[in-house]
Parts: sequence; C-alpha cells; structure tokens
Amino acid sequence: MSFMDFYGMKNVPFQRNIPPGYLYESSQVKEGLSRLIYSVEEQKFAALTGPAGSGKSTLLRKLKSVLPREKNTVLYASDSKLTPRWLYSNFLKEAGCEPKFYRTEGKRSLQSAIMNQADTLGKKVVCIVDEAHLLDKETMEEFRFFLNVNFDSETPTALILCGQSELMDKLSLSTFEAIRQRIDIYVRLHGLDRQETNLYIRQHLKYAECNENLFSEKAVDEIQNVSGGILRSINHICENSLLYGAQHKKEIIDIETVHEVIEHEVFF
Repeated sequence: MSFMDFYGMKNVPFQRNIPPGYLYESSQVKEGLSRLIYSVEEQKFAALTGPAGSGKSTLLRKLKSVLPREKNTVLYASDSKLTPRWLYSNFLKEAGCEPKFYRTEGKRSLQSAIMNQADTLGKKVVCIVDEAHLLDKETMEEFRFFLNVNFDSETPTALILCGQSELMDKLSLSTFEAIRQRIDIYVRLHGLDRQETNLYIRQHLKYAECNENLFSEKAVDEIQNVSGGILRSINHICENSLLYGAQHKKEIIDIETVHEVIEHEVFF
C-alpha cells in the first residue's frame, strides 16, 4: 500500500510540480513576488538569490503564473554552461524565432524580436536567467549590452538573474561592478522559521486533501531544526517520513518517525 492510499491522499504532497495556486506563500515569498512583479511592470534589472533549495525556482513559477499572458512574454534560460551565443539562441527559441549561429546575429535578432513584442504586440518582455551563479565572465558581461537595446534611454525588457547566494559574491567583485551598478531590484530568500515551516507542511497536506495535522508538533520542531527551513530539505524529510509512516502503520508522523528517517533515509 502506498503512503497516499494509507493516508487517504488524493494528490502527492511535497513535490516540486505543485500548481502555483496551491503553493504556500511565506512573508518573504509575498514580498519577493511583489518586488519581481514591480521589476516586470517597470522593466527593471532584478537579482533573485538564496541558498540551494530555498524556493527560487518556485518563486519564478509563481511569478510566471500571475503575469497576464496578453501583456507579457516570458523568456527563460537555465544552463550552467550558457555561452553568449547560446544565451541568445535560447531566448530566440523561447520567443518562437529561429536561433542564429553567430553571437552578433543572434543579438540583433533577439533585439528585433523584443522590439516587435513591445511595439507591435504591446507586450512587455521578461528575460529570466536561472543558475546565474554558474555563468562565466564572458556571459555575465553580455548583460550590459543586453540592457542597452535603446542606448539606455529605454530598456524594453525586464531582466531577472536567479542564482544561489554565491551570485552576490560574484557580483561584488570589481570585475562585475558595471553589471552590479545596473541592478535595480534585489530579492534574497532564506529558510522558513518554525511557524512558517508548520504552515508550509499543512498547506502541502491540504493540497493532498488529507489530515493537515498529520505531523505532530514535536515532529515539526525536529524538521525545522534539521532542515533550517530550507524547502527542499523539508520536502525530503516529509516525503520519506510519509513512506516510513505508511510502512509501519503510523497514523501520525511523530518525532520518532522523523528521527528514524533523518538517521537512515534522508541525505542532504
């Protein structure tokens, strides 16, 4: 019997693909979402950073879900080895255009596509670059030109760089000062506190349509202590606790279950 059957769940909780409308919105997520929406509306350059597993990609999914499609075009790129040429090719594909082999040609085609979205369709373009902390200097430098489509008088796109906390360390280097000076909006995510972790767990159980008090208070305490409020770790512990609990016929996930999972089943 699966843990979903044992606990009477209709949906799988603690997964990355939960519909945006069911996601728990902590105070930092609400503030971060507000800042990113502002950056889109005002066509700003934003940086979204946080530890691995803190919910950056989830926040980007939420942002995309709330932006009216008739008013916005979202272009997304995520590749740790993204070169300038592939950066433009990726965005051209996202825009439904033919990718170009040469960087200069790709840049020119993307600029034309962005201006077409703005002038002809009346849409704002949002370019999101994920895993930005892994990009090399050459690709990072390209963002300066990327923002200069209209010679600084008007930038027809919002640009969002998303990456782990190391992105801020990279941007603090003098090498990237010209890029750092252009960033208008900063969004920094961190781990949830104890109350938020409890609400997060309950929200996921609500999505699963089962007992929202399935995890005991002491179990939640331990999950918070071990995970530090990092969403990915919370998900790992909770999912494995449900597996263990179902296997051992536990109607409530108690602290002993969480201890057992942390000691033998969960790897961080």
